[in-house]
Amino acid sequence: MIKELRRVSLVVAAMFLSLFIAATLLQSVNTEALADDPRNVRNIYESYKTQRGPILVDGKAIASSIPSDNAYRYLRVYENDIYSAVTGYFSVFRGATGMESAANLYLSGQSSSQFFEQVNAVLSGNPVTGAAVELTLDPMLQQAAWDALGNYKGSLIAIDPVTGNILAMVSKPGFDANLVAGHTSKKVSENYEELEADPSNPLINKTIGGDLYHPGSVFKLVVAAAALESGEYTNQSSFDNPVSVQLPNSTSEVFNSSRNACGSADDVTLIYAMRFSCNVPFVELGLALGQDRLRAQAELFGFGKEIRVPMIATPSSFPEEMDEAQLGLSSFGQYDVRVSPLQMALISASIANGGLMMQPNLIESVISPNLSVILAPQPEVLAQPITAATAASLKKMMVQSVTKGVASNASVSGFKVAGKTGTAENGDDERVTLWFTGFAPATNPRVAIALVIEDGGGRDFGASGNATAAPVARSFFQAVLR
Repeated sequence: MIKELRRVSLVVAAMFLSLFIAATLLQSVNTEALADDPRNVRNIYESYKTQRGPILVDGKAIASSIPSDNAYRYLRVYENDIYSAVTGYFSVFRGATGMESAANLYLSGQSSSQFFEQVNAVLSGNPVTGAAVELTLDPMLQQAAWDALGNYKGSLIAIDPVTGNILAMVSKPGFDANLVAGHTSKKVSENYEELEADPSNPLINKTIGGDLYHPGSVFKLVVAAAALESGEYTNQSSFDNPVSVQLPNSTSEVFNSSRNACGSADDVTLIYAMRFSCNVPFVELGLALGQDRLRAQAELFGFGKEIRVPMIATPSSFPEEMDEAQLGLSSFGQYDVRVSPLQMALISASIANGGLMMQPNLIESVISPNLSVILAPQPEVLAQPITAATAASLKKMMVQSVTKGVASNASVSGFKVAGKTGTAENGDDERVTLWFTGFAPATNPRVAIALVIEDGGGRDFGASGNATAAPVARSFFQAVLR
């Protein structure tokens, strides 16, 4: 009998110990993570008791809280649709997204760095006032990106390649965040349901999230990087130059976009194939390198990894366990390769920055109500996916692509621009996805970008990266460089 009681006692003790550990983790270790979880609506309710801090761009509030004559005390208001992808929304009925979610602890005054203010609030009986979050965005470049995209559905992200600071982040169409920030449940629900049902997905920040895109020919930068990093290839390495190539163990053939050979010679160099974005040589190159090398290079650039800006970006992906036909298609950004514009911007930024990839960042500073600086992120190296020599070779390819290749519509008078276009196919019944990624000026780059245009830019025929996406890039670069 004593033996059985001892066993029961041990089980009960183990259960109490488990509960104690779980409660400790919930109440201390995971406090900030739970408070910052966008699903924590209770935290949103609690936040309405304080005046939420503003989100600023160049010192001007793009999101702020004003007094309200109801039980919620404060109403969140937004100034401009062009920032909707960045701010997201803060709603008592729908939670929070975007920077409203990612910076919630600062904005609500609940971060550990505001501990003494929280103590003072308890002693005084006054609620904590949230901190102000200043963003790295440049208002001129944000407007330029918005204007350059015009009526296209898609996105554009611009990064300072030296610091990693995000200078522009636009997703189109945008939305009026005030529609879901109100205090009337029925109206907010109606507005939200209408936005959610919109097939153009205005609630999704397409620079970092959503279903991601086939990269098409912009992925050739990754394939070329893998080739150069292997030590077995240079810009002048040559490949057979047939009109088409049959995929291994398949009846399918791959053609260049022109349906002709890549120039008139019997073979073609890597730099020439990049300049004219020829598919056939890249299929040959991808098959020669093998999927393990391509995947390894993609992962060095950040594929498969969670990146915070501080919003969490959906990881880009390179498929596994492919047969050779699938590998051939992946070698020019088709099959199951998926990327975000942020990922492609980071690749271009790494090339522009001599092989160093900087941590992308949207927060310039966080300032408490007493004007003390709580946070001021400094530039941080995220990775070195390629050597300086490889970066120089890729830069040369990208410059030639703009000066005398199929990215020519991105050229800006008086400046050298480095770039790569892409036209990604999405199946027989869907229009193409159009890309441009690159940086300017090519010497001492000031900005690296990636832009994507969905649905073929609204065209059934004649849409291409150079015809449609490159002029958008040119318009944006002109705003940067003038």
